[in-house]
Amino acid sequence: MHPLWIDGFVVAAYFALIIYIGLRAGRGERSMESFAIGDRNIPWWAVMASILAAEISAATFLGAPGEGYATRNFTYAQLAIGTILARFIIAGVFIKPFYDFRVVSIYQYLSLRFGAQTRNASSALFLVTRALASGTRLYVAAIVIVMTYEQITGAVLSPFQQVGVYSAALVLLTSVTALYTAAGGIKAVVWTDLIQATLMFGSLGFAIWSLLSRIPDGWSGVVSVLNGPKDFALFDLGINPSESFWQNVRSILESEYTLWAALIGSTFTTMATHGTDQDMVQRMLTAKNHQRSRFSLILSGLADMPLVLCFLLVGMLLWVHYQQQGKDAPFAFFIVNELPPGVRGILFAGIFATAMGSLSTALNALATSFTEDWYKTHIRPQATEVEVLRAARISTVVFSLILVLIGAGTAYAKIVLHARIIPIVLGIFGYTYGSLLGVFLVGLLTRRRGSERGNLCAMGAGFVVVAVLSGLHNDLWALLHPANAQGTVAAPLWKPHWLPAIEFPWRIAFGTIVTAGVAVLFKTPDSQLAVAQAHLDSVQERNAREEAGGAGATAAKTPS
Repeated sequence: MHPLWIDGFVVAAYFALIIYIGLRAGRGERSMESFAIGDRNIPWWAVMASILAAEISAATFLGAPGEGYATRNFTYAQLAIGTILARFIIAGVFIKPFYDFRVVSIYQYLSLRFGAQTRNASSALFLVTRALASGTRLYVAAIVIVMTYEQITGAVLSPFQQVGVYSAALVLLTSVTALYTAAGGIKAVVWTDLIQATLMFGSLGFAIWSLLSRIPDGWSGVVSVLNGPKDFALFDLGINPSESFWQNVRSILESEYTLWAALIGSTFTTMATHGTDQDMVQRMLTAKNHQRSRFSLILSGLADMPLVLCFLLVGMLLWVHYQQQGKDAPFAFFIVNELPPGVRGILFAGIFATAMGSLSTALNALATSFTEDWYKTHIRPQATEVEVLRAARISTVVFSLILVLIGAGTAYAKIVLHARIIPIVLGIFGYTYGSLLGVFLVGLLTRRRGSERGNLCAMGAGFVVVAVLSGLHNDLWALLHPANAQGTVAAPLWKPHWLPAIEFPWRIAFGTIVTAGVAVLFKTPDSQLAVAQAHLDSVQERNAREEAGGAGATAAKTPS
C-alpha cells in the first residue's frame, strides 16, 4: 500500500466526523431563523471559534507562511492591530442595532433605515463579491491535492490535466461542505467550525515543532541564520527621512505592510468584513444577546495576533530549513514531501478544515442573504415558513455549484492562460466593501442623513475612486492584452506619475470615506424614519411577549 493511502484514510475519517457532527447539530430545524441564526442560543465560545475558523481560509493557511518565507519577518502581523481596533468599533456601533431590529440578513437593516433600493444594491454587492472571493480561494485549497496526486502517480501533469484534478478536488470539498451546511444550517456551521479550528491550531503547533526538530541546533540555529537587518522585524513605519512628505505618503499608500496600514487601512478593512458582510456577522447574531456577541468578537480579535505570528513563524522556519531554495508553495511542499504518513494526513485535514470552515460560512451566508433579501421579498413574498426553509437549502446547493465553477475557472485562468486575474478576484472585496461600509456607517451613526438616491450615487462614487486609485483599469487592460511572443507587455491604459497606486489595505478606507462623504449630503425622508421606528416598536413588543411567555413557562414548571 502506498504510504499516502494512510493519509487518505485519515482525511476520510475527518470528513466522516465533520458530516456526522454537522448533520447532528442541525437536527430539528423548522424555521428560517433557526437555519440562519440558530435561534440565537449558541454559546459565545463556540461563536468565537467559528469566527476564527471563518477568517482563516486555506489561502491564509498556505499563504501566510509564504509571506513569512518571503519577508523573513513579522511585518505582515501588523495588520492584526487594525483587526483588534476594528472589533471594538464594531462591538460598540454595529452589533446592538442588529439585535434591536432583530434582523436575519443584515441588509434588512438598510431596508428599514433607508429603503428597498439600498438593501437590494448592498445585498447584490455582497452576493457577487462573496461568491467570487470564496470561489477563487477554493483554488488555493486544492494545491495540496494536485501535489499529492503527482506524487502518488509519479506523473507530471499537463496544464489541462492539472485543471481536471483541481476541478475534481473542488467538487469533493464543496460536496461534503454543502451536505452538512444545507441540512444543518448555521448550527452545523458553528459546531463544525469549532472542530475545524481545533484541528487547525493543532496542525499549526505541530508544524512549528516539526520544523524546529529538523533545523540543526533548533531555535539557536534559526537565529544564527536569520540575522539580516529586517529579519524578525515586527513593525515597519514605511518612512524614509531623506524623502519629501508627499513621497513618503505615496510610499505608505503603495506598501502593503506598514504600521500606518495596520492602524488605518486594516481597521477599515476589518470593519467592512466583520460589520457589513453577512458571511461574518451572521455567526455573531447566533449568540443569545448583543453582550455575548460583543465578547466573542473581541476575544477572537485578541486571538488573531498570536495566530498570525505562528503562521509567519512557520514560513520563516521553512526558509531556514530550505536555505533559500525557491518554492512556490513552501508549506504545501513541506507537508506533501517531508512529513510521515498519518501525520501528513492530519495536516491535510488541517488544510481542508480551513477551506471547509470558510466555505461553509460563505454558503450559509449566501443562502441566507438570497432567501431573506430576494426570495422572500421579490420572488415569493407569500411563501410559507416551510417553503422559505426549503429555498434556503436549495440555494445552498446552487451556490456550492457556482463556487465550484468559479474555482475551476480560476484554476484554468492561472494554469492554462497564465493570467493575472487572481489578484483582481482575490482583492475584489477591496473595490466594493468600502461602498457597503460607508452606507452602513451613515445609517448607524446618523439619524437623518442618507437617502435611496444619495446612497446609490455614493456607492458608485466609492467604487470608481477605489478602482482608479488601485489601477483596476490598467489591470483589466493588461488582462485583455497579454504579452506577445517576444514578451512585450502592453503599456498601461492611464497611469499618471503623480497618482499613487494604493495597495489592498487602503482600498476599503478610501471607498468608505468617499461613500460616506457623498451619502451624508442627502437627507432621509421623514416617511422612512417612521418605517424604521414602527418596525423597532413591533420588535420590542414581540420581545416583551416572548419574555413574558418564557417567564410564565418557568413559573408553571416551578413546584410550589
